[in-house]
Amino acid sequence: MWSNRWLFVLAAAGSAVGLGNIWKFPYIAGENGGGAFVLLYLLCVAFVGIPIMMAEVLIGREGRHSPINTMRTLTQQHHRNRLWVTIGWMGVVAGFLILSYYVVIAGWALHYIWQMAEGTFVGATGELAEATFDAFLADPWQLVLWQTLFMVATVWIISHGVIKGLERAIRWFMPLLFVLLMVLLGYAVNSDGFDAGWDFMFRFDWSALDQGSVLIAMGQAFFTLSLGMGAIMAYGAYLPSDTSLTGTVVVIALLDTLVAIAAGLAIFPIVFSNGLDAGEGPGLMFVTIPLAFGQMPFGVLFGTLFFVLVSFAAITSAISISEPALAYLVEQYNAKRSRVAVSLGVIAWILGIGSVLSFNHWSDVHIVGTLTFFDFVDYVSQNIMLPLGGVLIALFAAFALPKTVVGNQLGLRHPAVAVVWKLLCGVVAPVSVIFVFAVTVGLDELVLGLLGAGG
Repeated sequence: MWSNRWLFVLAAAGSAVGLGNIWKFPYIAGENGGGAFVLLYLLCVAFVGIPIMMAEVLIGREGRHSPINTMRTLTQQHHRNRLWVTIGWMGVVAGFLILSYYVVIAGWALHYIWQMAEGTFVGATGELAEATFDAFLADPWQLVLWQTLFMVATVWIISHGVIKGLERAIRWFMPLLFVLLMVLLGYAVNSDGFDAGWDFMFRFDWSALDQGSVLIAMGQAFFTLSLGMGAIMAYGAYLPSDTSLTGTVVVIALLDTLVAIAAGLAIFPIVFSNGLDAGEGPGLMFVTIPLAFGQMPFGVLFGTLFFVLVSFAAITSAISISEPALAYLVEQYNAKRSRVAVSLGVIAWILGIGSVLSFNHWSDVHIVGTLTFFDFVDYVSQNIMLPLGGVLIALFAAFALPKTVVGNQLGLRHPAVAVVWKLLCGVVAPVSVIFVFAVTVGLDELVLGLLGAGG
């Protein structure tokens, strides 16, 4: 069990706060109407993200096992079809696949702590910053080195269990993450580009919103909360019975959103104050931002702190997506946790070599269509398995579990509240995720046509 409610909040928030919060949310907010998109996103979190997260936590706490065995226990206990156990398997496999390449990308952040501390980007040009990143990606031995260091850190933490491993890491990493974020935010507030950064994220440009913005907001609301991969279900299994599940999930969602907004307000003023382009993805994280820090006073210090922040966000996410597979193997084989953690880490590390090579020697090797090994693993896990898992979790909680179980877990005292929750969890959230899923598998015109017809 978690020692208290707030450690669960920090752990779940740590799972939700990852690399995507640092760059993806601020960028898509700025590109889709700023404050108008933020408002739309908050509505999607409220009506899609929070209901599914509540469903996943309540299933985990009711089952009190790893996701696979939780689903097995609940289907047997309530005489439901055994196919529902697929939810657990899908989450565990998806989380393991994501872990294999997540540690590769997180290793880049570790490497850039060293790069920033050395002063590599002091006075650097844009060409040098881009060439530095390209040279790093072209060197598989460098990528493997930092991948290995990050994987070792992850395995060391998860091998020590809930109290000595997960809780101890969360007690340190999450407060430090918040402190570092506030330091960088304070630095950005005093920069010349703060007004431009604020305007980029919060201008209410309703004309920039379209059907595509709605789908982006729904997708971000789902993925940012780490739903569908079993991590939240596994963490929910350790949640004490007397803890308010509903209130706790709302706090986690708000904390995740605040971190994403604060990250944007910390990053974009620094970018704009140096007259740089707020590029998307790795280009922003590993080219534009190092270049920006390299051109400002105390840039070495604050640039180093920034990548320490990114690494903290990455490690808390990595330990959460490791937990479902680890917990299942420990339960199933009554094995020592440390031994399973090492074995799991080694297998994920070997699989991650494929992602490493996708950026250099295997860059022209395509698994399906134009997808490299890294692209394929990312696509299957994030764009197919997680949405399907999220939909099934919501449907199982809303329709397969008895009303008394759901009511007791969520503390639903009034029948009208129970009806509203069932409508959100059983209809609104699954339908929304299915729309996002349809877009990711190439049914864009059909989905947008349906949205247009409905409007």
